Amino acid sequence: MLTTLSSFFYRIASWKTLLLGIILYIPFPVYVFKNLEAQMNTLAGKPVGPIDLLFGYDPAKISQLVADYGPEGRGIYAQSELTYDLIYPIIYTFLFCIILSLVFRNRTYAPFQLVNIVPVGIWGFDLLENTCIVYLLKSYPESPNTIASLCSVFTNAKWAISAVALGLFVYGLVRLAIGGQQRQVA
Repeated sequence: MLTTLSSFFYRIASWKTLLLGIILYIPFPVYVFKNLEAQMNTLAGKPVGPIDLLFGYDPAKISQLVADYGPEGRGIYAQSELTYDLIYPIIYTFLFCIILSLVFRNRTYAPFQLVNIVPVGIWGFDLLENTCIVYLLKSYPESPNTIASLCSVFTNAKWAISAVALGLFVYGLVRLAIGGQQRQVA
């Protein structure tokens, strides 16, 4: 199944699909999530921000944030996790898979055949993180430490795989640049 998915992305990767991915991606960080965060901060009466963007946190931090959101903020956040933040991971996974496919397509130096689907791991951990966040928002004032701890693990895994994907992208670009220079010299 992973090989089929990898082959699919290599097959459809083009400048047109890259442009499509960018066009679909941009409204989320520029408009949707920016407005959501502003709305949550207004309802909380202070800057709180979403749990999704944190790095390495403990259950007490999550519990405090969930409390700080207030009832309306928790409702808005949960709703966005069940709508926008289900669509957004699909879009960024598509975009990142296309980018890696373009960088690593037909390259003999690719560290492994499935490099272009590493972003699927980000998507999986993002969905697990979102599930935990929704549970914590909906179960307030109960804040099970187990779920908060799992949420932190999933968030850290999401960011770790994001770092790997970024590293692969940079590695691929460097290899493309070196390969291009070698061809010009020859």
